[in-house]
Amino acid sequence: MTLISIVVPCYNEEESLPLFADELSRVTNSMKECHDDLEFELILIDDGSSDGTLSILKGLGQKEWPFKVRWASFSRNFGEEDKGVKYISFSRNFGKEAAMYAGFCHAKGDYVAVMDADMQDPPSLLPDMYEILLTEDCDNVATRRTTRKGEPAIRSFFARMFYKIINRISDADIVDGARDYRLMKRDMVDAVLSITEYNRFSKGIFGWVGFRTKWLEYENVERAAGETKWSFFSLLVYSIDGIVGFSTAPLSIASFAGLVFSFIAVVAFLIVLIRALLFGDPVAGWPSTMIAILFIGGLQMLFLGVIGQYLAKAYLELKHRPLYLVRETSDGE
Repeated sequence: MTLISIVVPCYNEEESLPLFADELSRVTNSMKECHDDLEFELILIDDGSSDGTLSILKGLGQKEWPFKVRWASFSRNFGEEDKGVKYISFSRNFGKEAAMYAGFCHAKGDYVAVMDADMQDPPSLLPDMYEILLTEDCDNVATRRTTRKGEPAIRSFFARMFYKIINRISDADIVDGARDYRLMKRDMVDAVLSITEYNRFSKGIFGWVGFRTKWLEYENVERAAGETKWSFFSLLVYSIDGIVGFSTAPLSIASFAGLVFSFIAVVAFLIVLIRALLFGDPVAGWPSTMIAILFIGGLQMLFLGVIGQYLAKAYLELKHRPLYLVRETSDGE
């Protein structure tokens, strides 16, 4: 038997979860019809939702599924059929990165998929992803959006800039439009789990561990229900975390800028000195002097902030706090 684990982080997804569950059940049922040796486990991570997401998860466990698919959670037990949906509920919102990591830790499958519950990661792509892994020489099939239809123009612009910047200054291979939605073989999942850092940026981790990746392109799909949890500011913070986590280039830029402005200061001093000695002109230009002081002072504060970001990340890593805390699970663990 071949087990596919499906990891689904959920945060305030009470409106989209029923739609997602119905679509996923249809897709997995069709996959079992084509592959008799397939079994599935569904691991839903409630990331400290403040709405009725957890209640929906519990309700799904009572639903009579119209097909024969076995859902499991923590053990690969094929002895008897279990139609319940299993879940892990965090004690608070720890973020999508922690939710994905928790799902990977508990996934027992030969293949592991991760996808969102808002239907922007179409479950209908899962059969194609599995077929590619069976027939082609690759270790994971990842998805990327070819369009950003329905997304604000300003967000699309900054997203493209982020991908260009991080690929230039880091060794993490992150494709423009890449989603977290992917299907991985067990070896790659184990490699991802071997990276136990507290400050996680999965898109960078997936690229950094290497392995052979096949990209599956699709047009952007809008949310089936509910509202996005990613504001422009939260995406900005997330992008900064990615850059800090996978590149030391900002520190090098700070050092280079310091050298450049030190050289400019020496040249300016020599010009003023020679002018005073040769022409006896008084040194004028108080406004320009203040502008220069404020400009240099602003750069200093900026680069101190850059250094502070790296120190803060190191500080959090040294604490060795857990990535998440579990309040309850469907297995009572």
